[in-house]
Amino acid sequence: MAQMNISLLVLFFTFLGFLGTIESRSRARLYLEAQCQSALYSDLCVRTLLPYTSKNELPSPQKIAQISLATCLSKARVTKAYVNVIATQFNRTKNQGEYQAVKDCLQQINNGVNQITQSIKELQQMGTDGEEKFVWHESNVQSWVSAALTDTTTCIDGILGDKIGSRAKSMIKARFLNVKQLASNSLALFNRFTAKHRASRAIKNP
Repeated sequence: MAQMNISLLVLFFTFLGFLGTIESRSRARLYLEAQCQSALYSDLCVRTLLPYTSKNELPSPQKIAQISLATCLSKARVTKAYVNVIATQFNRTKNQGEYQAVKDCLQQINNGVNQITQSIKELQQMGTDGEEKFVWHESNVQSWVSAALTDTTTCIDGILGDKIGSRAKSMIKARFLNVKQLASNSLALFNRFTAKHRASRAIKNP
């Protein structure tokens, strides 16, 4: 009987822990849904950020923008490695038409990696070297992320023709589309952060 009571207590506390986890994830999801309202791909935005959010640690708008950009950079690096493999394969088979098309995409994703990397570094500086430089950092981040968006779109548009085989084309397009969506969300979250920052400054310094 005592053993049964202990087992019931274990089950009870396990259940309470489970409910607490559900409550934590629900609160985190609601918070992120509010943060991601301005993002074009809001469902992807929430899924991207949710693993880094808990009930006890809801990230600030600046932190959210950093997480989003870091995720975008990670996907861009993986995409770059994949496109590099495909380009090498086409070059070995002497298929210059396909090779050139993929090589163009490789250059564009390489640009994207560099641009997102610079954006992350710039965002990390915001608020650390004086308010007077905030707008300058903001402009740089917006320019670099927008350029990354343009590069991914250029590749996607470029491989819609018949130069590349359907399987390679669909794989490259899917990977670039994911990077494009993450970059778009990152820009929206960054703009939300800067808007919140300005509103906070206006309250402190009316």
